[in-house]
Amino acid sequence: MLIYKIFTQRISTGVALFGLGVLLALVAELPYGGWYQLPILSIVWWLLRNEMSQTTKQYFAYGLIFGLGYFLIGLWWLYISMHDVGGMNPILSAIAVLLLSLYMASYFCAATFSIRYFKQSQIAGLLLASSWVVAEYLRGYIFTGFPWMGLAENQFTGPFSLIAPVFGGLACTFLVVWASWEILQIRTHPIKRAVMLLATIALIQFTGKISYTKPFGEPISVRLIQGNFEQSLKFNPQAISQQIDFYVSEIEKQSANLIIIPETAFPWPQNNLPSGLLNYLQNYSNTSLSNLLLGLVGEVPSDQGLQYTNRAIGLSPNTAPYQYDKVHLVPFGEFIPPGFHWFIKAFNVPLSDFARGSFDQKPFSIERKNQASVNAAITICYEDVFGSELASRIKHNKEPVHLLVNMTNLAWFGQSQAPTQQLRLSQLRSLETGLPALRATNTGITAVLGSDGKLLQNLPEFTQATLAAKIQPYSGQTPYVRWGNLPILSLSVALLIWGFIRHRRF
Repeated sequence: MLIYKIFTQRISTGVALFGLGVLLALVAELPYGGWYQLPILSIVWWLLRNEMSQTTKQYFAYGLIFGLGYFLIGLWWLYISMHDVGGMNPILSAIAVLLLSLYMASYFCAATFSIRYFKQSQIAGLLLASSWVVAEYLRGYIFTGFPWMGLAENQFTGPFSLIAPVFGGLACTFLVVWASWEILQIRTHPIKRAVMLLATIALIQFTGKISYTKPFGEPISVRLIQGNFEQSLKFNPQAISQQIDFYVSEIEKQSANLIIIPETAFPWPQNNLPSGLLNYLQNYSNTSLSNLLLGLVGEVPSDQGLQYTNRAIGLSPNTAPYQYDKVHLVPFGEFIPPGFHWFIKAFNVPLSDFARGSFDQKPFSIERKNQASVNAAITICYEDVFGSELASRIKHNKEPVHLLVNMTNLAWFGQSQAPTQQLRLSQLRSLETGLPALRATNTGITAVLGSDGKLLQNLPEFTQATLAAKIQPYSGQTPYVRWGNLPILSLSVALLIWGFIRHRRF
């Protein structure tokens, strides 16, 4: 009877943790989802704290189950790209999503071990938060990194997002984990914990009133063209011609300071595009005084001959063409990690091994008649996930950056939550840098964001339309752009070292 009771208790705890992971992923899509994170995480910490007597393997399993529930819900749309679009075997596609989710969950699991290790510490909440920050940082760098579905981007609708311009998204993560632990302690020290929580939230809100960037010149007119072409059409020669004709026609309908089409909107390699197409668009730029950003497939020389790149071409009036090649590539989608070519053979999609662009590419200069040019930092799709890389580019650019531009094609992921997830990431990037942003996408979400990350205008998903708007450029650098992740990582590592020393001493 005792064995049965212990066995059923372990199962129920595992089911509860899995369900809380699922719930944590689901509330991210709700208004004020960042607030809902706090009580959910508090319950997770309570369950894990109650299981501290379990063996190391059992405790590891509990943490892994929680993370698995979170990432399976958050990343299920990868199945669409592999099976529905890529034609990969459904079982193999499901296994791939499961394995990736398990790998992501292992970082969560490692972070939760601080609850067990520092169980007697008076600063257990700070140590748990520090562990989580270090785990999230490593998740964003090991094997080129995959920091998607972190806790920080969900804080855009929560209480701690306004710390992002100062210390970045990892600081949001630190405060979420610490605050959720403090909520758990309210029953034992109600006044002390409540005052600490309320004072911290109030301080963050006050800090958010400080502006580190300021308007630069006059607003510019923009047109963001959303083609809404299915991904399957990207490899159909006849459909490719129709897509090119559509985008050229839309570009010519009305001039603007800046006209953007999405990532790989021209899906053919640059040298295979219709003869004279880019020259024709350059002439249009010259006569209309419009700056154009075009997503296409580039080509660069390599040891094996020509290699493809995910490229943005910029055309400005009477100026040499601008070129940006994507730097941070998607594992398996855009480059093949060593030893995994067998996997790509099952993933029946061409152009899956791209070359990387250099990190020090300059921003795109948007020319304006009788006014100073506006410089835009370009990111292509997945690059919007890496806030520290974008901040570093802005800091080290010789020319100041006034605007962020993200060119994206999320048709790979169908009608899933992937577009809203990336929108939140873009909002966090604007908040961290204090710069407005433009998102030009194939199927959505095409949007204009303010320098505070707030959504100013957007197009409905899965519609063929053009968003015409005005956007105010900004100048200046936030503390996060200047310092990056160094302050929050230094604090987290210092706290963990202190925690380990005190633990060994006592």
